[in-house]
Amino acid sequence: MRRQEAIYTVVIRGGQSGLSVGYRLQQRGIPFVILDAAPRTGDAWRHRWDSLRLFTPARIDGLDGLAFPAAPNYYPTKDEMADYLEVYVRHFDLPVRLGVKVDRLTRVGERFMVAAGDRVVAADNVVVAMSAWQYSKRPPFAAELAPDIFQIHSRDYRRPAQLPEGDALVVGAGNSGAEIALELSASRRVGLAGRHPGSEPFDVDGWFGSTVGARLMEFILHRVLTRDTALGRKVIATYFGKGAPVVRAKPRQLAAAGVSRVDPITHSRNGLPATADGSTFDVASVIWACGYDPGLEWIDLDILDANVLPRHRLGIVDEAPGLYFVGQPFQYSISSHTIFGVGRDAARVVEAIVARSEAPVGVG
Repeated sequence: MRRQEAIYTVVIRGGQSGLSVGYRLQQRGIPFVILDAAPRTGDAWRHRWDSLRLFTPARIDGLDGLAFPAAPNYYPTKDEMADYLEVYVRHFDLPVRLGVKVDRLTRVGERFMVAAGDRVVAADNVVVAMSAWQYSKRPPFAAELAPDIFQIHSRDYRRPAQLPEGDALVVGAGNSGAEIALELSASRRVGLAGRHPGSEPFDVDGWFGSTVGARLMEFILHRVLTRDTALGRKVIATYFGKGAPVVRAKPRQLAAAGVSRVDPITHSRNGLPATADGSTFDVASVIWACGYDPGLEWIDLDILDANVLPRHRLGIVDEAPGLYFVGQPFQYSISSHTIFGVGRDAARVVEAIVARSEAPVGVG
């Protein structure tokens, strides 16, 4: 028998998106709880590779109401970001329940049923506060590679010592793949497979990049490339297929480190990863940095599109009144899934919840 309780608003996931929503709900006096599957706030950051640093300076890495505690132009480590999120929860005394994994979201009448283990929470509003990159994906032919080839997804990669000695192939040339390839190149020969998605035009870690460049990119990503501008809508059309530009591991740096660029891997041949022209790579390790699953199959409502992404209007699901999303890619702008961008989307969603709470019965 599942335990049942009723809470006006349930926020699912307690990362930067969920905490941004929680802060806004608290400011507006809306009763809520944040449910997070992790044992500790910030674990989504802690469990990424050891050398990861943020792509944005501390000046814009704080959530609403609490600045990030570092010099403005400093680029925090992933562990520093995780610790900051933990401090954020304590600072505002946000009602986060850790170790609570939501198994199913359904609707009964006018209320949502949030099932998590042995409990069910009935809610008038639910905010799914998570990115579209939840679970690692590998191509089907990964299972056809020789058993002596070590395989790991970038989600599970932590450091070079995880890999056996010998050549490595990183499949996927976006930010994660490029940074991992650059790190591995110090201890072995590395190939980087995939189409280059382009690069930011400056060195993000230099003086110009951390000051002028960072402010310029913040303005473009937050104010220019939005759903309200013609340029933003044009970028949306290609964004999901092309991916974000590489920030740190630029082509010249990869070349200087001896990383070999190769065509996309399309299949296996004789147990080895192969390109479309049949070229194979006899390597000891393959690091898959080529995709994620949105991880929304637990939502038992007809609101997901063919890519298993939610149909929404700036985070508001018109087909299911009371259901909202924050942290989705290009929810409003390219910055929507970033630390400095989630606050604006969270504010919009919370105002919609406030308006709904103030609407007369039977309206909205």
